[in-house]
Amino acid sequence: MLDWVLVSPSVAASDTAATVNGNSRTAERWAQLLHGLGRRVEVLGEWTPGSPNARAMMALHARRSAASIAAWASAHPTKPLAVVLTGTDVYRDIHNDLAAQTSLELATHLVVLQDLALLELPEGLRAKAHVVVQSASMHGLVRTRSVDASRLQVLMVGHLRDEKDPLTYMQAARLLRETPGIQLLHIGDGLDSALHADALRTQADCPNYRYLGAMPYAQTLQNIANADLLVHASRMEGGAHVIAEACCAGVPVLASRISGNVGMLGQGYGDNGYFDMGDAHQLTERLRMLHASPEQLALLARQCRERSALFTPEREQASLALLSQHIFKQP
Repeated sequence: MLDWVLVSPSVAASDTAATVNGNSRTAERWAQLLHGLGRRVEVLGEWTPGSPNARAMMALHARRSAASIAAWASAHPTKPLAVVLTGTDVYRDIHNDLAAQTSLELATHLVVLQDLALLELPEGLRAKAHVVVQSASMHGLVRTRSVDASRLQVLMVGHLRDEKDPLTYMQAARLLRETPGIQLLHIGDGLDSALHADALRTQADCPNYRYLGAMPYAQTLQNIANADLLVHASRMEGGAHVIAEACCAGVPVLASRISGNVGMLGQGYGDNGYFDMGDAHQLTERLRMLHASPEQLALLARQCRERSALFTPEREQASLALLSQHIFKQP
């Protein structure tokens, strides 16, 4: 019998974005890490009573996997059920969505992706929560772009949807259109047609902004390695994988000051590495300051490199090993 069935709704999707969706990458990576621990795992888009059986189920996304979670709990009421909470779960759905709230109650174990997410859980459920920080491997990637102190190449990686707040990044591009030396690149699939149109208009109006669309994962990682600065403007995040990737590449991060980002970068991360969520003017000020101050940019880069110790595959695998040991009651 399998040890785990690992459910991620994004795995079942057939659209282009599914190939670079964070949840689908998490599911496949965790399956590999668990396999490396000797666990037998199968990844599914959903679980029904006719699906493969296992000793335990792990489901990504309390709301989107709610049907699979309920089906497992009904069919196997005594078997372990771990629910992994994404950003929209932690910072929205578990507070106002009945299906997500039911998933929390049905779960025997909860998994969050950074420490601060624990504070969003109902106090009575925190005892069954585990933290598994996602890893990022930039092995073999080297910077292929020449360093140019007069030019700041900024990158945002995120599909065009409201939670990622691409409009604030585009607004900053418009505010910076007369500022030489700051180029803003944007990678992400145009999932929202209105936001996609906004990106194309911004590119037409602002020579300093380039919308690159969706890219293969390996190409996206190379662009991260080549960037001088990663901007992460999200409104909500469970634990952004792209922040881990930037840290492991030694690329400084400028992020919206939300719990999910602070949980990834740390409470001691420099103030110049954060901006107020949705504040394009403050984002613009930070970008101008970092362009003019290589010392401040280098300080953030050093802090990100130090933080990268949290994002190793070995550490992530060890966390999954502890979760498995706890679930299967093994020493």
